[in-house]
Amino acid sequence: MIYLKLIWAYLKIGLFGFGGGYAMLALIEREIVGPGWITEQMFTDIVAISQMTPGPIGINSATYIGYVAPGVSSPALSSPLFGILGSVICTLVVVVPSYLLTLYTSHFISRHKESAIVKGVFMGLRPVVVGLIASAALLLMNSANFGYEQADIIKSVIICISAFVLVYFVKLHPILVILIAGLAGYILY
Repeated sequence: MIYLKLIWAYLKIGLFGFGGGYAMLALIEREIVGPGWITEQMFTDIVAISQMTPGPIGINSATYIGYVAPGVSSPALSSPLFGILGSVICTLVVVVPSYLLTLYTSHFISRHKESAIVKGVFMGLRPVVVGLIASAALLLMNSANFGYEQADIIKSVIICISAFVLVYFVKLHPILVILIAGLAGYILY
């Protein structure tokens, strides 16, 4: 039964997760944390790990959650074999429908790329993607990332703003900023 629930959840994520990985975070969080397959802390960890590993966050989360969800739903399914089966199922379900939809859509768009309707649709989608990414940023501003105490929140926000300034304005390499933020976190906490 858990596999059918995972298929349904990742089918929705794969088909309706517009705008790429970060824009999909709110949808992934609602579909995966909501049913209790993972905790909010585990979701935050998945996002962090997905940023450091190759591949899109939707696929990385599908693979990981497909592995752990069977064991969370039933101790009888905690064997690695059930986890591997869940990983394969979730990864395929999140990729294949999107791939087929993209294949069809790209064929349609290439035939009608000069159409005013197609151009209008793309102009309308741009602000939606920005809003979805902003939603993902707000979603990650939770107690799992920023702690519970007011002092911890202030320190965390300072590290967050500093990281943004270093990447966006100073143009420091993101890996170096991650190392600096990790060192700052180690010193401050």
